[in-house]
Amino acid sequence: MKENSTGNTVTGITQASGRRHHITIVSETFPPEINGVANTLRYLCLGLMRRGHTVTVIRPRQSHESRGEYFEAGECLFSREHVIAGLPLPGYGELRFGVPRPGYLASLWRQRRPDAIYVATQGPLGIAAVSAARGAGIPVSSGFHTNFHAYSQYYGVGFLEKLLCRYGRWFHNRTATTLVPTRKIAQTAADMGIHPTSVWSRGVDCSRFSAQKRDMALRQQWGLQRNDRAVLYVGRLAPEKNLQMAVSCFERIRALHPCAKFILVGDGPMRKRLAARHPDYIFAGTRRGEDLARHYASGDIFLFPSKTDTFGNVVTEAMASGLAVVAFDDAAASEHIRHEDNGMKAHLSDDEGFVDHALRLVDQPTLMSRIRAQARLDALELDWAAQIEQFEHLILNHPQRNSYNALTKQGISIL
Repeated sequence: MKENSTGNTVTGITQASGRRHHITIVSETFPPEINGVANTLRYLCLGLMRRGHTVTVIRPRQSHESRGEYFEAGECLFSREHVIAGLPLPGYGELRFGVPRPGYLASLWRQRRPDAIYVATQGPLGIAAVSAARGAGIPVSSGFHTNFHAYSQYYGVGFLEKLLCRYGRWFHNRTATTLVPTRKIAQTAADMGIHPTSVWSRGVDCSRFSAQKRDMALRQQWGLQRNDRAVLYVGRLAPEKNLQMAVSCFERIRALHPCAKFILVGDGPMRKRLAARHPDYIFAGTRRGEDLARHYASGDIFLFPSKTDTFGNVVTEAMASGLAVVAFDDAAASEHIRHEDNGMKAHLSDDEGFVDHALRLVDQPTLMSRIRAQARLDALELDWAAQIEQFEHLILNHPQRNSYNALTKQGISIL
């Protein structure tokens, strides 16, 4: 176990009014790993700490990790941390799934009992956490962060989709509630037989992501003149992200606008193949913090071709950065993009429409400028503080919480 240097109190935290709680977050992925789940947990943990709660994080040891605690801008993301053994996740070699010792979590929670547990991932660590929490009568909620069942078709194991759906239903239905990021995912979960669910959306850090961080020197490095267009993609370079759609779209753009550049920010198993086929593309690799914000703001059009994401934090980050987003009517785009007002979106089955929307933006600078300005204004309304408060309410005041507490007082174990 590791504790930060000040014990349970972190310098600069604003204490919340009312009762403070001990909340445990269990996840197979956590910052500084770069993915949507880790990014969401970063803001969640910081927000809970600022509201005065004690946050304990349980996660696997990350690859090439020399120390456990993760600090950013002088702040720690947790009050306490427990790092367990981990093994590489198949298909995601840079990520690891946790392998807890039998009885470890139960023993841990007998010594220091949390008020509520949130399990963000469905791997072995998540299974162990749900079982231990149920056995101890501690309220436990889960998060539907990743469409693993939908990924199967992109990795040549589509025959596993039904099995993965059954597994997801079994896992989530053992928790008091499953938090989903959008109303559409709530319906997806319901169709899978997962119940009950509660919609818990995402915020965006508009102080970090801002059009004011546009860097003309960076654009010049990309080979752009003042009126040339930078087409941007940010995210994992992996099959499930539907990157071939983005490539096809950009090639159509470049056929009409030869000076346009395609910048891909991120890394993944498709990078080598894409770089070999398209040596003229700009592969910026993994970017973090202010450097990532600078790359966002220096673009013009943002392509989000994924059809499998449960949310896609990059969409709202692009909006906050003043980019014109082109996406399918799914995930974050379904919730936050109004077509031709603050972005462009196509039906999930309309690949040609996706391309047409991107071409319109390039061909109509006035439309693109208006959309970019409105995207930034709308992103300013997506406040993380409100989402943290809602998270508190959902996991600390869920109706089943009272049942857990009543049974625990009677000495009854929930199995």
